[in-house]
Formats: sequence, structure tokens, C-alpha cells
Amino acid sequence: QGRLMESGGGQVQAGGSLRLSCAAAPNIFSINVMAWYRQPQGREREWVASISTTDNRPKHADSIKGRFTISKDNYRNTIYLQMNTLKPEDTGDYYCAAGCSEFSWDYWGQGTRVTVSS
Repeated sequence: QGRLMESGGGQVQAGGSLRLSCAAAPNIFSINVMAWYRQPQGREREWVASISTTDNRPKHADSIKGRFTISKDNYRNTIYLQMNTLKPEDTGDYYCAAGCSEFSWDYWGQGTRVTVSS
């Protein structure tokens, strides 16, 4: 079983909302930051948002700022990505990552697909 398990992907019409979840296994250690990335079909993976596990400070990419929000439930060791006002260009596979820093990810989830239809 993977160390990071994403869920919540699906198909939605433009303007709709989805919430992605990423649960970290209890045996993950030395994690200071967790993040969401996405990869549209045929394109490179891109960073979406990240959050510190120590002070829950979030950061968001400009392309999704104001529409997506990353958050963390410390008790459940889970991060979320609330995605509102979805656009067709948000379509892609969304991946969760965790690591000591944003420059070196130690764990990746298997991905969850988001499809936004116009």
C-alpha cells in the first residue's frame, strides 16, 4: 500500500467544484511539506499548491489562486485541495507529494484524475 493515497477526483462541469484528499500513512517521517501537483495529458507535471506541516502555511500557484485552496488536517494527517470554479484547463491527473522540502519530494501518490467538461 502506498504512503500517500489520493481520492476525490472525478468528472465535473465547468464552474463546478471538487475536493481532493491525500492521506499520509502513519509511518511517514520527517515530512515538513506536502503539496499538490497536476499533469494535463501530454504536458509536464506542474506544481499547484503546497503547505507546511509545521505551521500549516499554504502557498498556491498563480494559475489557481483564488479558486483552489490547500489545507491540512493535522489529526488525520491528511491534506486537501478544494477546487472551485473549475475550468476545462484544470483537467489532468492530480498528484500528492510529501517530503523534507519542496526541492526534494520523498513520496508521491498514485494520482487521481480530474476531468472538467465545458
